[in-house]
Amino acid sequence: MSQTDGIPARLAALKTTPTPELKKQWRELFDSEPPAFNRRYLESRLAYRIQELTYGGLKPETIKRLERLGEELDGGDRVKSRKRADHSDKPITGTRLLREWKGVEHVVTVLADGYEWQGRPYKSLSAIARAITGTRWNGRVFFGLKNQRRSA
Repeated sequence: MSQTDGIPARLAALKTTPTPELKKQWRELFDSEPPAFNRRYLESRLAYRIQELTYGGLKPETIKRLERLGEELDGGDRVKSRKRADHSDKPITGTRLLREWKGVEHVVTVLADGYEWQGRPYKSLSAIARAITGTRWNGRVFFGLKNQRRSA
């Protein structure tokens, strides 16, 4: 039996693994604390990491090509690229945002002129977060699009 035989079953098991166990796996596989993103993000990154450790990651030439493409976009200016990522307005139309809240998964679809949650249109993510939680939230923080605390 090879090392790769159990990988498909391990990946499939991520879907039903409790969130605290996913976070434990994250700590083991990445040697860092898991980010405050939604469950689906954890599942997809863990699945990638499991495969990466088993089958290998990107080839060095692929990494170099991606770095070159990134430099073409922002001239290699790390401050500019971070600023663009941190201050981008809204996700691309059609993007689905997933958030688990008190055991219930909520799916929001990004529209050209707002958002849709449970078949209803909303102008802001904050309004959706308020409808879900009953309290005021920054919608971008609630859906994992922005860290709660900005680093200096």
